[in-house]
Amino acid sequence: MDSARRGVISDWGGVLTTPLLDAISAWLDDERIDGAHYRRVMRPYFDGSLDGNNPIHALERGEIDTAAFERDLAALLRLTDGGTVVAEGLIHRMFARFDPVHEMYETLRVLRRAGVGTALLSNSWGNGYPREHFETTFDEVVISGEVGMRKPEPRIYLHTCELLGLRPRDCVFVDDLEHNVRTAEELGMTGLLHTDATTTRRELARILSVDVDAEDSRAA
Repeated sequence: MDSARRGVISDWGGVLTTPLLDAISAWLDDERIDGAHYRRVMRPYFDGSLDGNNPIHALERGEIDTAAFERDLAALLRLTDGGTVVAEGLIHRMFARFDPVHEMYETLRVLRRAGVGTALLSNSWGNGYPREHFETTFDEVVISGEVGMRKPEPRIYLHTCELLGLRPRDCVFVDDLEHNVRTAEELGMTGLLHTDATTTRRELARILSVDVDAEDSRAA
């Protein structure tokens, strides 16, 4: 293992799950929500135009009530037949199609068995994660709404490194969003923009100098 890189910090949605756009599209279809309208009303929440008054950022930091956010979000949306969207349980339904990518979980487990520190770092919408794989995969789990910080705020990256007992330069950061990776690199971490499980597995093996296939075979 590369002694200069001894930890891996991974995002959840879009890295350990099916891609974000695929999962959201499946939810829109399941609920018969008008997709074009959804994208139009949600654009300001993601393009930076709301500046410091963004309810999604507040939700991710755990600063606002989840049920209130669901009511506000449901009021913005509409069904394809013009009907209203049910607010209660909206976030749970939205994330129901974020299916686990077992190859990514297994890659992180293999690295962990090889002595690499592993951490999850995720921006949360209500903290309702399926956590059955977390204990066997991660040394540390950092959920934004539980710590009052969110990516790409530098302090949440530093907090995660501290929990692992590592410096930023010791860590590889994996995320599917470029701006999150960029902040990690500015802090001295090795950034890895996730596109698919096979590529990320290969790149982590290369960066960390771990033969993940050999480690996987020994574990079997």
